[in-house]
Amino acid sequence: MPLPSLKQQFAELIALPSVSCTQASLDQPNRPVIERLANWLGELGFACEIQDVAPGKANLLATYGSGPGGLVLAGHSDTVPFDAALWRGDPLALREADDRWYGLGSCDMKGFFPLIIEAVRPLLEQPFRQPLLILATCDEESSMSGARALAAAGRPLGRAAVIGEPTGLKPIRLHKGVLMERIDIHGQSGHSSDPSLGRSALEAMHAAIGELLTLRGQWQKEFNNPLFNVPQPTLNLGCIHGGDNPNRICGQCALEFDLRPLPGMDPEQLRAAIRGKLQPLAEQRGVRIDYGPLFPGVPPFEQAADSELVRLAERLTGHSAEAVAFGTEAPYLQQLGCETIVLGPGDIACAHQPDEYLDLARIAPCVELLRGLIGHYCLQSAT
Repeated sequence: MPLPSLKQQFAELIALPSVSCTQASLDQPNRPVIERLANWLGELGFACEIQDVAPGKANLLATYGSGPGGLVLAGHSDTVPFDAALWRGDPLALREADDRWYGLGSCDMKGFFPLIIEAVRPLLEQPFRQPLLILATCDEESSMSGARALAAAGRPLGRAAVIGEPTGLKPIRLHKGVLMERIDIHGQSGHSSDPSLGRSALEAMHAAIGELLTLRGQWQKEFNNPLFNVPQPTLNLGCIHGGDNPNRICGQCALEFDLRPLPGMDPEQLRAAIRGKLQPLAEQRGVRIDYGPLFPGVPPFEQAADSELVRLAERLTGHSAEAVAFGTEAPYLQQLGCETIVLGPGDIACAHQPDEYLDLARIAPCVELLRGLIGHYCLQSAT
């Protein structure tokens, strides 16, 4: 059965909804996307292995060739939620206009998989000296459970890995980590006319916020990396909820915050420092403080500037490797022994936005780039 054209592959993947979201009401399976990719790659002679992660959620590992080493081309098969009313067209229908392909996942990042197929098809008659592995994961946009499951399995993948997140075809070798945390303070409610009748969780949270901001200031003095647009670690106080009426002492208060560490900062050490500030505060205020992550954090990522993959990507693209603030699955592939970079055709400025698109002008350069990477790492004729 002949494979669909490049454009039809884009259209078919976009038409398969695969939203991943921390809100269960919006969360969807990605299994149909994984099965469609497995069918196409199987037709090309790839050995396809589907790894079940959760009900309806799966990873795909498709391999062509055998032996140690090789190249991993990786991406996630899920998308963020969307508000169809804000789009100029159906988010799940590929639309061509303004020399762009519009559709949910066209940029971030279902569209990467048809580009891989386009790149590899004419190369398959050549002998592969090392394998090509195509990895599609689930739930990158929420819990990263797909990449975590892969890392937990501990199976070596390849010598090098390229994740096709939207970078404008510029290689990325560093990104910050992402920690999303929650503090719950449980005090004692009481009549506001007599402070001795309760223990204010809101006042305790005020003190806790002060401690967080003090830590933020210390970390921003201690850690700095000029490769990032924001060269310091950041800590954002995202949302707070507590109390119910002005004339009641607040009995419960919750804060959620976002912490983005630089490469070289250990997330567990940061959490330990926060706990070290909260514990004495709880004792002093006579409240209970619960602190923990909203979900397991994404570690910061750094690939050495002088590594083979970074140098190759810089040569093939003509761009020096850079740093970005957003998180990816790169740390998990790195844990499996792969030199890893992030490099894809889309533009992060239009990701997670209505009318997400991929510029048609990026397609040919991306295909050429992927062929160069495959040639270097997989083909017998590569040097």
